[in-house]
Amino acid sequence: MFAWIGVALFAISLLVQWLDVETNDIINASTLNTAGLLFVALSLAGWAPRAYWRGRRR
Repeated sequence: MFAWIGVALFAISLLVQWLDVETNDIINASTLNTAGLLFVALSLAGWAPRAYWRGRRR
């Protein structure tokens, strides 16, 4: 789940750079890239929420 959030942030950042969208000082391509890296790192570290499936117990 966190990896998908990171992908969305990277895509928005890429569009901001390509379209040369004027944004404020807080939300710009650099902060979107940093947030994307944070979410990908959280996903790789195993902090992503997991869906628990009901399975057979032996």
